[in-house]
Amino acid sequence: MSTIPACPLCAMENTYPDGANYVCADCGHEWPQQAAAAAADAAAAVRDANGNALADGDAVVLIKDLKVKGSSITLKMGTKVKSIRLVGGDHEVDCKMDGGSFMLKACYLKKV
Repeated sequence: MSTIPACPLCAMENTYPDGANYVCADCGHEWPQQAAAAAADAAAAVRDANGNALADGDAVVLIKDLKVKGSSITLKMGTKVKSIRLVGGDHEVDCKMDGGSFMLKACYLKKV
């Protein structure tokens, strides 16, 4: 799999690096590699339910009651979680609470 991004103008994947730019062979569009890297970093940022960027060590609050799969435990709305850790995957946040260690989706969290 190529790490070279598709053309932002025509969305074709026939692109190649040329010096400090990427070039699309189909439409001839050129754009700087630095802008592509910044856009990839912005897309990779984990955001909470309100759109605020989350970082390692942040404190968050649950915005919804969450049932823990395979257990009778329910994580209650309003529970504050301190010192989160961001990880890859569909459950972006790793945290420890009184009930144990949990992996949560950022869409159910609000930054404090």
